[in-house]
Amino acid sequence: MQVRLFALSTCPYCRMAKRFLDDGSVQYELTEVDSLDGQEKDDAIAEVREISGGASFPVIVVGDEVIVGFNKKRIKELLDL
Repeated sequence: MQVRLFALSTCPYCRMAKRFLDDGSVQYELTEVDSLDGQEKDDAIAEVREISGGASFPVIVVGDEVIVGFNKKRIKELLDL
């Protein structure tokens, strides 16, 4: 199952989400939005808004499911951890 994480490098909840996924040995695609520049950054923000309906972080996409914020219980459910 494909897992994507949209995060900010300075966000404590984003760091917790990354640590949780890493500790569970989950393979995921990471986009640190604030580390991008120019059009790439604008495109990532637009994608986050389209996926989540807002601009809050982290945004975790598991298959077709979207989790906004660090919701450990929901992540565990979706990934069978």
